[in-house]
Amino acid sequence: MNQTSDKLLLSALRGETLPRPPIWLMRQAGRYLPEYRALRGQAKSFLDFCLTPDLAVEATLQPIRRYGFDAAILFSDILVIPHALGQKVWFEEGRGPQLEAIQRPEDLARLSQDGLHEALAAVYETVRRLREELPAEVTLIGFAGAPWTVASYMLEGGSSKDFAAGKRWAYGATEDFQRLIDLLVEATGDYLIAQIDAGAEVVQIFDSWAGVWPEEALRRWCLGPAKALTARIKAERPQVPVILFPRGAGLLYRDFAQDSGADALGLDTTLPLAWAREELQSKLTVQGNLDPLRLVAGGEGLRGDIERILQELGGGPFIFNLGHGIVPQTPLDHVEAMLEQIRGWTAAERRAG
Repeated sequence: MNQTSDKLLLSALRGETLPRPPIWLMRQAGRYLPEYRALRGQAKSFLDFCLTPDLAVEATLQPIRRYGFDAAILFSDILVIPHALGQKVWFEEGRGPQLEAIQRPEDLARLSQDGLHEALAAVYETVRRLREELPAEVTLIGFAGAPWTVASYMLEGGSSKDFAAGKRWAYGATEDFQRLIDLLVEATGDYLIAQIDAGAEVVQIFDSWAGVWPEEALRRWCLGPAKALTARIKAERPQVPVILFPRGAGLLYRDFAQDSGADALGLDTTLPLAWAREELQSKLTVQGNLDPLRLVAGGEGLRGDIERILQELGGGPFIFNLGHGIVPQTPLDHVEAMLEQIRGWTAAERRAG
C-alpha cells in the first residue's frame, strides 16, 4: 500500500501552514480531459462507468498522470447512494441525472439499507485499487453527497431550479422529511466508513445545494447532518480528516467552522477572502475558491485571482481548489498555467524566506 508521512494534503489538514499549498480540483477527473471522454465511451451508461472499477480507477488516475495534483478524488457520483437504497437512478445525455421521484411518504418504505454494501462493492474495490496504484505522495480522497443535497435529487427526480418538492416536504411533511434525512445520515456514514476501510485517507462531503435554505432550515437540514456525520467518522476512524463543502452557506460558514467538528471547509466562489481568513481559517483549514469560469477565461485575470487567493489564504492552513467543480470547456493549458503559477509562487516564497 502506497503511503508516506509527508503528504502535503494531510499536512494542511492537520492545520500546518506549508511553503506552498497542496492543490486538487473538484471534478478533476472529467470531461475537460480528452482521455476521459475516450474512456467514457467504453461504458454503456454513466452509472455503469462509476460502478466498473477498471474504468473508475483509470478515470481517477488520468488527472494525476497529466498534472500531478497532490490529491486524487475517487471517481464516482453522489447518486450511488439512492441507487444502493433501491431508488431507480439513470443519467440522460443533455438532461443529467434522472430518478424515479419519491412523491409520497409511503414511498419511503421502498428504500432499504439491507443491500447497501453489496450495491456499492464496486466503489470499495475502486478505492482499494487506487490506494495501491497512486503515487506515494498523492492523497486519496473519498466522498459522498450530504444528506440534503442527495435528498433533493431523490424528491425532485433530478436537478432543480427551485427545490420546490424538497422544500414542500421539509415545511409540510417535516417528520417524513426527517426520516429521509436520518436514513441518509446513516447510509452515508456507513458508506464513508467503508471507503475509509478500503483505503480513503480523507473524505469530503458535498452539500452543493446548502445555499437554497433560509438560516434555521440550513442549520437543521445541512449543519445538523454534517455534524452527525463528522462525529461518527471521528468516533470510529479518528485519524481520517473530514472536509465539508456547504456551498452557498454564506455567513453560516462560520457556524460550520465552529460547530461541525470538520477539519476543513471548502469555500465557494462567493466568500470574501479576507472574511474567510479572519472568520474561518483561524479555526480550521480552508480550501478553495477560484471561480471555475475564471479558469476557463484565463489570461491576466486568472493570474490576478490566483495571486489574490494565495496572498490572502496562503499564510495559514490552506488547500488550493476551485469554488465548485471544473467545467467541461476548461482549456488544458489554463490548468497548466494555474499549476505553474502556484508552484512558482512556492519557489518565490521560499527564496524570499
